Amino acid sequence: MKKLAIIGASYLQEPLIQKAKSMGIETHVFAWAAGDVGEKSADYFYPISIVEREEILTQCRKIGIDGICSIASDLAMLTVNYVAERMGLTGNTMKCTEKSTNKHAMRKCFEQYGDPSPKSRLVTSIKDLQNVKLQYPVIVKPTDRSGSRGITKLLDENGLEAAIEQAKNQGFEKKALVEEFAGGQEYSVECISWQGEHHFLAMTKKYTTGAPHFIETGHIEPAPISSQQLEQVKKIVFHALDSLEIKYGASHTELKIDDKGTVRLIEIGGRMGGDCIGSDLVQLSTGVDFVKAVIQCALDEKPEILKQSSKAAGIRIIFDQTDICAYQRLKTEHQEWMIREDIKPIAEDKLVTDSSNRYGYFLMCSEQAEQLLPYMPVETLRD
Repeated sequence: MKKLAIIGASYLQEPLIQKAKSMGIETHVFAWAAGDVGEKSADYFYPISIVEREEILTQCRKIGIDGICSIASDLAMLTVNYVAERMGLTGNTMKCTEKSTNKHAMRKCFEQYGDPSPKSRLVTSIKDLQNVKLQYPVIVKPTDRSGSRGITKLLDENGLEAAIEQAKNQGFEKKALVEEFAGGQEYSVECISWQGEHHFLAMTKKYTTGAPHFIETGHIEPAPISSQQLEQVKKIVFHALDSLEIKYGASHTELKIDDKGTVRLIEIGGRMGGDCIGSDLVQLSTGVDFVKAVIQCALDEKPEILKQSSKAAGIRIIFDQTDICAYQRLKTEHQEWMIREDIKPIAEDKLVTDSSNRYGYFLMCSEQAEQLLPYMPVETLRD
């Protein structure tokens, strides 16, 4: 029986754990003990923080793992690829991992290789911007976090210092990026790479709260764009994946397209997207088992990526009672489109500040995207 190490034990990793077990693979899960679902569902659980990569490496050598992976976590990928590199297993290099988990390193890489992305400045305090004339609006964000944590859009200099400090406090290396704001509709692109060859799986339209924090409220795929625009996006994304040296496994690219059709890369993670995009939406809309493909790559097996269907899939994320009403309406009008829900009680006195404190979601799937649109969030202004 093959042995797979999985970094992280939260609900994000549960699809990975269950898929591996269904494939007859022994699961060895590493995470700080916090009562998460993966602690019980794994064949073997080790209460070691995902950042303790030397300790995890030592344990993986004792186990004799055949592969290591994680989904939807930038922080976990640092340990995944460190262990893989030290043990001679399939994964991306640490040089690649640095570029795909640190936004400043990523921006420098994109600039070096001509990939279209916003210009940015690395700062440790507002003093770093003395005598610098910024072109507003700007986005302030941590250099090394995901999930909309610490992101603020500013129309002018008011609140700039507070936004920098907030971003720093949310990050691990306590630095922030101040970058030009890219207008347009936001999308994500899911790919799987094998031996440096990139395979497009799906493009997803993203719904957010808009300024100032741009927290995701939902996703739907396939994205409603022309075939010509899609080919342009694929070309840009594949080139950027090469720039980052992503050769194996999942990737999640966030980008914007403005009214003129101009594509600008926001960021790329060398891992699967969260919010059930990679774990559910891709397979629901295309038939490709993305989670299985990630496991196959980790075990040095060519991934199965033959598209088997063409449907529409969406997720609406719960923020307030408006979302609950949409959920109830879908259940009443089209119960057959409902795939799964995970909804927590809403605390009316607590604002949602990032993706970690939203109140759940519901997943849906139908033959055409137009059928799901009435149940998706209201779109915010894009600029």
